[in-house]
Amino acid sequence: MTKLSLIILSAVLFFSGCTPKYEQKPYISKANFSKATWDDIAGFDKDNLYIAFNVFKKGCEKAKRYKKLKEVCNKANDSTEPKEFFLENFTPYKLIGNDGSDEGLITGYYEPILNGSLTKTKTYKYPIYKKPKDLLIIDLGDAYKELKNYRLRGKLVGDKVIPYDSREVIESGTNKNLKPICYVDNKIDLFFLHIQGSGKIQLTNGSIINVGYAGQNGRAYYAIGKKLIEDGYIEKDKVSLQTIKAWLESNPKKVDAILNLNESYVFFHKSKKTATGSLGVELVGGRNLAVDPKFIPLGFPVFIDTT
Repeated sequence: MTKLSLIILSAVLFFSGCTPKYEQKPYISKANFSKATWDDIAGFDKDNLYIAFNVFKKGCEKAKRYKKLKEVCNKANDSTEPKEFFLENFTPYKLIGNDGSDEGLITGYYEPILNGSLTKTKTYKYPIYKKPKDLLIIDLGDAYKELKNYRLRGKLVGDKVIPYDSREVIESGTNKNLKPICYVDNKIDLFFLHIQGSGKIQLTNGSIINVGYAGQNGRAYYAIGKKLIEDGYIEKDKVSLQTIKAWLESNPKKVDAILNLNESYVFFHKSKKTATGSLGVELVGGRNLAVDPKFIPLGFPVFIDTT
């Protein structure tokens, strides 16, 4: 899949009076950029900028706390013309990979819908757990300034903090601190719910509840597709959610062993909202992007040309 990504950065706030070298790589990001023009953005004029503008303003409700966006978000509230607003307040930059290419792989997020029940039955036997009370989250920066970006997740046993239970231990049911929100009928679908981080559960009475990310056990994430490729079960250029799921469904005796390779485990909470992003704002299909804030600051508009 070929992609063209353009990050749009505020000219008013950052680039007035900057040197050429400074303009090539804005100081708010560790990514590689090259200066672009609005004409370089294929499809910009054909996009529904009113939708884009409304999503941007929605994000501004939380993003205004960042100094980088406070002024431009205030301007957005007084503007009624999206195209004019973007052209007057932002300067486009093309996002470049470390290999010098402006193409890359894009993956899509989806909000799964699982079948569930509030009570455990022979059919609905796989629990969606709340964040357990014995899960400790320790901000190491409180004690060591050089570790301000690190958090330790674990649990207290005696007078020691040890790593929290792995996926395999959690699913054994031995931890009495784990309380279910509900139960679902498909273990594989539940695994992918953990990867997505939020979803919907359609209960037996037809009602739907939203479940959102509440925490994680602190164990490292492991991509099970990597193992399936290494063992020759799926070809590298054909690995996807669909092919992984199909293989798991065709090999039920190997499911637990494969899933348990990923020791990471996600806990959920019932939510009145549908899926939300890092800013705490509900996501809009086709209009929100997951980013690493070291490269693309939260709340900034991005235009992607992709298939």
